[in-house]
Amino acid sequence: MTNYMLVPRSVLLSGAFLTAFTLSAAAQQSADPPAAAQPPPSQAPAPAPAAGAPPPAGTAASPALPPGSPLIGRPAGNDAAAKLAPIAPPPIPAAPDKLPTAKLKVPAGFNIEVYAAGMANARSLALGDKGTVFVGSRLVDKVYAIVNKDGKREVKVLASGLYRPNGVAFKDGTLYIAELSRISKIEKVEDNLDNPPKPTVIFDKLPKDEAHGWKFIAIGPDNKLYAPVGQPGNNVLNDDEHGLIRRMNFDGSDAEVIVRGVRHTVGFDWHPETKQLYFTDNGRDWMSEDVPEDELNRITKVGEHFGAPFCLQGNIVDPEFGWGKSCSEYTAPVGLLGPHSAALGMRFYTGNMFPKAYKNAAIIARHGSWNRSNKVGGDVVIAKLNKDGTMKSMEPFLTGFLEDNKYIGRPVDVLQMKDGSLLVSDDYNGAVYRITYGKPKTAGKS
Repeated sequence: MTNYMLVPRSVLLSGAFLTAFTLSAAAQQSADPPAAAQPPPSQAPAPAPAAGAPPPAGTAASPALPPGSPLIGRPAGNDAAAKLAPIAPPPIPAAPDKLPTAKLKVPAGFNIEVYAAGMANARSLALGDKGTVFVGSRLVDKVYAIVNKDGKREVKVLASGLYRPNGVAFKDGTLYIAELSRISKIEKVEDNLDNPPKPTVIFDKLPKDEAHGWKFIAIGPDNKLYAPVGQPGNNVLNDDEHGLIRRMNFDGSDAEVIVRGVRHTVGFDWHPETKQLYFTDNGRDWMSEDVPEDELNRITKVGEHFGAPFCLQGNIVDPEFGWGKSCSEYTAPVGLLGPHSAALGMRFYTGNMFPKAYKNAAIIARHGSWNRSNKVGGDVVIAKLNKDGTMKSMEPFLTGFLEDNKYIGRPVDVLQMKDGSLLVSDDYNGAVYRITYGKPKTAGKS
């Protein structure tokens, strides 16, 4: 067990590969395994996407590009497109005093502070029964635990040697971890934070494709584990094992596909009243700078198809694969979240700390575009819904990560705490922020 009171040498070393790796991996799509976490044989990546289509004629795809590369399909001979590439994070997590907190903006009455720092590539968040915050990662091999001890927060490495352990979920003392091609668990995790056992694999039948291979994971009101599998490339005709969301029992049994036509979701949650599952979905690249937009989708029944790769944003037939198709054949999104904005983590707000206007609204982290000259996203937004469950409005909530068309931070996931405050992870800086509402407490006063 490693305590992160200072940035350790292991993080410094693992950080060295981040820049090189991310330059060849999109903000939401990667092709090369992270140097800090070579996959075990059971998770070795497939040599090619299971059902990837070749790049369209006239594109700048190079034979040297690995299968699933985000640069496949980039228009040839276009100076603007040639300047677009995945965005590398800094090589090591930012020190607490170097975080951009002072530049971040929240609405009047809200406050933002650093909750924890020093976690390379901090991504998905989960909350334990005893207040432990679990943090997954994508470019390194670690799952972190933020613990409160003697009134202070400490960051520990809970597990290492994993392969793209992006997804984390917690239920009844057990932490579930979603890697590239498998799901594992650590039982009684909060009772063993200083000496945790190795994760036990419960499901290992997920595809091994690198492109869109990292997983989100969550637990539904039906006490089932939910995990998606994205398309194995930017815009491909995938087989039946990709482009879907499936659910299973806590022991990995009875896995079933519940919906298809999902390009790549890295965040979902259940509406607190209707119990319907809402999920963000990232739209394809290289069609244009302004379309398609990312989507907010809602599942109303098992078996729905949300269009990818045939229909985009509910109203655009894909020019490559949509011939003979109609968007009316598929379930339309309930809202659009901006072109290439990389909408990721989302949670419905059910707490009592924020004003009533936020009750049951969806809070969505937009990682930010790379496939666009004028960047969008790099923020957290509030999606308020109509009575019929469609999106009524999308309003800025946390901004400031995008400065002069460059990122100084990139939000990934959001998590409501028991007191109603909100945590936001930032994989660019390796940090988690906390947002509260009301007059900040002064030291020595309650």
